[in-house]
Amino acid sequence: MVDWSQPFRPPTVDAVGGAASARETRPPAVSAALRSAVGGIGTTLDENTTCAELTRVAVAQAGGAAAVLSVSREAQTEYRAVSGNQELLPDAQQVAAAAREAADLGENKAVHQKSGGPRTALWVPLTTAGHHYGVLVCARAEAAYTRAEAEFMTFLAEHAASHIRHAREHDAVSSIIGKLQRALLAEPGRPHPNLDVAIRYLPVGDSALVGGDWCETIRLHFGRTLLVVGDVMGHGLEAAVDMSAYRSALRYIASADLPPHRVLRQLDTMASEESDRRPATCLIAQIDPNRSQVTMASAGHLPPAVIDAEGRTSLLPVPVGPPLGTGLGGYEPATFRLDPAQTLLLFTDGLVEHRSEDIDQSLDRLAGVGFKAGSDVQEVLDTVLARLDARHAEDDVAVLAARLQHRFGYPQDTRG
Repeated sequence: MVDWSQPFRPPTVDAVGGAASARETRPPAVSAALRSAVGGIGTTLDENTTCAELTRVAVAQAGGAAAVLSVSREAQTEYRAVSGNQELLPDAQQVAAAAREAADLGENKAVHQKSGGPRTALWVPLTTAGHHYGVLVCARAEAAYTRAEAEFMTFLAEHAASHIRHAREHDAVSSIIGKLQRALLAEPGRPHPNLDVAIRYLPVGDSALVGGDWCETIRLHFGRTLLVVGDVMGHGLEAAVDMSAYRSALRYIASADLPPHRVLRQLDTMASEESDRRPATCLIAQIDPNRSQVTMASAGHLPPAVIDAEGRTSLLPVPVGPPLGTGLGGYEPATFRLDPAQTLLLFTDGLVEHRSEDIDQSLDRLAGVGFKAGSDVQEVLDTVLARLDARHAEDDVAVLAARLQHRFGYPQDTRG
């Protein structure tokens, strides 16, 4: 019986396998089954999933048990992603200490084994391109691991380490993108006090990767407010950067107090002059409480919805021009009456679209949503997001709800 409490001082790979035959010391043939096994490692960009896939393949190939162990001095030393019978694994603290000692000596590529009695343990560093991600530890109540098995485990560990590296890089970039988008959305402009506005943004799925969906509110003269919702094509950092560029240009153009269709025209011209700027859809609504009306213009965007006092929903027929960035122009305004009993709803396509259905069906589903009479703008957003199951949307969702205040106690020339 092996005394697992003794210090873990394994020999190097040259001693693995003991009296293994010449046939056993050759690397295993790369059969279709082995290629399939290796293909089962790194199927996602999730580090925990990759580790679990690695240990499952290790046990399937050599039996016994397998786990991943962190050897960082800062991290807690314990096995994770265990496959097989965990009782076969050696003491985690001893393996971690031995692995750290080997790393300090520059033996990061070594394969180590402790054998004797009815149990054998093997550990292989998870290392790639100078980056260390822990140790693959294997153990079984059988004969020592052959050299061929040790070399194959080394191959599996290097393959998994490469995927872990990609997963961590992906997580780092995703975090940066998420922070960028949250920063951009955290400070939308303030509407005039005569307007109640609520905005929600939901990135698709559980990922921090986000696209170019955005909402904006801009104060204009005489108590008017410009409401904007837009969607840059694509996802990721590039889309978020282009979204920021569109948003900055919008604020600059809106300062001239132009009507919505002329704002779109200038945005389109500016974007088309930059060859690397991604196209975007955009819907602009200029609300004028003095006249109880809203003037709108669309650049390839889905129509807005209006919810009446009884909670019924209808879509407003706004003329649709080309997306921004095409240089084609051709935007037309449309003006509608808006009273304090109505709520205006602007949204990006992620709220309604499903790949399996026609867009008209998607919009009909939105028009079929009933709201509680007298709901405030926050309750309107809660209802529409719940009824359309926006938490499981297939794309990012940005949605804005706005309603005129019942009392307009503002100066005629309110410049914000």
